[in-house]
Amino acid sequence: MFEIIDRQIGQMWYAFTESLPSLFLAVILLVITGLIASFASNIADRIVGKTSLRPSLKNLIETLIKLVVWLTGLFIAAIMIFPDVTFGGMIAGLGIGAVAIGFAFQDIFENFLAGVLIMLREKMRIGDIIQCEGIDGKVEHITLRETHIRATSGELTVVPNSLLFKNPVEILTDVEQRCHTSTVGVSYDTDLDKAADVIRKAVELVDQVDTSKGIDVFVSEFNSSSVDFLVRWWAGSSPGDGHKSRDQVLRSIKRALDNAGIEIPFPYITHTFKNAVPLAKD
Repeated sequence: MFEIIDRQIGQMWYAFTESLPSLFLAVILLVITGLIASFASNIADRIVGKTSLRPSLKNLIETLIKLVVWLTGLFIAAIMIFPDVTFGGMIAGLGIGAVAIGFAFQDIFENFLAGVLIMLREKMRIGDIIQCEGIDGKVEHITLRETHIRATSGELTVVPNSLLFKNPVEILTDVEQRCHTSTVGVSYDTDLDKAADVIRKAVELVDQVDTSKGIDVFVSEFNSSSVDFLVRWWAGSSPGDGHKSRDQVLRSIKRALDNAGIEIPFPYITHTFKNAVPLAKD
């Protein structure tokens, strides 16, 4: 029994020593593959850097070039180590293995494919401010597996690409301007036509507002203590631009209503009683 074990160990050692030259050449080949992949990526970066392609699409091209170079190098290295393995047999083996790996790493491949599709589509570019499933912020980086979103308060959220691909994404900065709204209340004894005219002229005085797209002032609701106007205007699409324009618009409206003698009422409550309330006499 010991002779059989000793013979098998000897055969294994002989096979290992015999394959050392092939292993050494394969390692050298992988090192060369890494250098070629880096060189090809730099060349691609220089070429696509001169084009008007989106940054996410440039990243995709560079990543795919690296992937092709590495797969080619790994194929050749595997054939060098295992000479009996043919290219066709390796492809067939990869096909069977890909099915098994696909089931085992379904989420990873789902995010990978979603990343490719996100990079290919025109919408949601790097620098856009988006909202999706309670996540909002600026898109800083898109990889083949995840997207980095920086919140306006500074936090970084790493989001799986499948979440952004399968759910509706609201892109706030898809255009340079968007419509902003606010509610302004006036007292019930106010002339509504006069109030609407005062509010509209006040909004027109704000520099951040694009008056060419129109300013809307609608009576929207009879509230408990006021008649409410819905005010709409167009300004910058980013959250910062929205906050700035809203601040200036409301300041201008408050100033104009005060100058016109129009009251912005406080909420008040009227109490009624089923029975008369006795009042104390002096």
